[in-house]
Amino acid sequence: MAGKYMPRSKSRATLFLFLLAFSLLLILFSLSPLRTPTASSAAHFRAPNAETSFVASLDHFLANSPSQPSLSGEPPQDTAELDDAVYRSDMDRLHSDPYYPLSLPLRVYVYDMPRKFTYDLLWLFKKTYADTSNLTSNGSPVHRLIEQHSIDYWLWADLIAPQSERLLNSVVRVHRQEDADLFYIPFFTTISFFLMEKQQCKALYREALKWITDQPAWKRSGGRDHILPVHHPWSFKSVRRYVKNAIWLLPDMDSTGNWYKPGQVFLEKDLILPYVPNVDLCDAKCLSETNQKRSTLLFFRGRLKRNAGGKIRSKLGAELSGVDGVVMEEGTAGEGGKEAAQRGMRKSLFCLSPAGDTPSSARLFDAIVSGCIPVIISDELELPFEGILDYRKIALFISSNDAVKPGWLLKYLKGIRPAHMKEMQQNLAKYSRHFLYSSPAQPLGPEDLVWKMMAGKMVNIKLHTRRSQRVVEGSRSRCTCECRPGNTTNTASIIS
Repeated sequence: MAGKYMPRSKSRATLFLFLLAFSLLLILFSLSPLRTPTASSAAHFRAPNAETSFVASLDHFLANSPSQPSLSGEPPQDTAELDDAVYRSDMDRLHSDPYYPLSLPLRVYVYDMPRKFTYDLLWLFKKTYADTSNLTSNGSPVHRLIEQHSIDYWLWADLIAPQSERLLNSVVRVHRQEDADLFYIPFFTTISFFLMEKQQCKALYREALKWITDQPAWKRSGGRDHILPVHHPWSFKSVRRYVKNAIWLLPDMDSTGNWYKPGQVFLEKDLILPYVPNVDLCDAKCLSETNQKRSTLLFFRGRLKRNAGGKIRSKLGAELSGVDGVVMEEGTAGEGGKEAAQRGMRKSLFCLSPAGDTPSSARLFDAIVSGCIPVIISDELELPFEGILDYRKIALFISSNDAVKPGWLLKYLKGIRPAHMKEMQQNLAKYSRHFLYSSPAQPLGPEDLVWKMMAGKMVNIKLHTRRSQRVVEGSRSRCTCECRPGNTTNTASIIS
């Protein structure tokens, strides 16, 4: 008769898998509105007063954010104290929330970092924005680049806003570390990189690194439950190796290895976020007026000479320049460039989106909000929110080999049925909301999708944190037994 009964260990494993599958189905169900968005629902969710301009939003933010004490409670003094507090909080949630640890909203603790890492850098941007002509080595306007990578501002501004002014229900700020699922590090790595002298910036990076890694919560998890915005591929580069366990917010995974070292970034740990669009949204009224007047077949404006995978641009330029129905323009993202790009995209059916210095390009998101069907030519590209959004509904994916064959790309584009093209244009109108950062952050906007994607990472984060704590505790136990007089073994050597 004993053979009829399942062994206890197998029974427990089966129960665990069932609960995990049920929880995952719950998360998928919570994301289901994204699968069938409608124009009417988009209009319903987007607040009429939502500000999508980084400069305008920052002006309002700084004007209404004087120096003030943190709302967070007194943080624990050491790792052991925090670990005990987390245990008590976890037990309370386990008994009160049937879907813990996969339930929404996510609970995020925002560090109250010294002003030199936060407000001072935002003021530096504001004070230098109006009268600067500062360019990078390849001729791109520095402040425009910072705007394109300003995801650190949009997420932080939403998290620290009064709860009564926030619209998102996927995340809530908590003021006790023991209640947090995740920890947000509000350091503006991109602003500091571009607007500070090189050595001054490196010194600030080292200060920030020490501040972060000295926190008990960082020591407890090794940084695995900490969110670090490093959205420009040059930012925080000199000290990245010390924070490689944290969740990095990136523009792409850069599988070429030119910007991130092997083992530093991967999809299971990190999150890809869209660039902030450099052009204005072409709303429903704009789309109805422009879709009938899109006379250009294929449009591109940008730098034709790039590094790494972006070398495809010069090949495409040689193949497509001067061809009837195609506009290939050299230009940067300055104010005049923004206006030229916006006009060109709103006159075009398709917008070329080849790789830049990294596999991604801000041009993709400019095309989406302009109602211009992106033609993506980047063989190594990972896309933001790809686990939720189906990019096949709004973009064409072309291999680099096919794109540079004489005549191939134009023949392919001309062969697309008008009905299919119209369907993709309609989908662009629905999808654009997912790529518009705004204040206040909007439901189903990019800030919201960040936290929905983070929910899927929570089980792995908690698992790795518990395992790392188990290793540390085991090391302490061995040290208690072994570190007797005459024994040279120490805790540091055991852990390392």
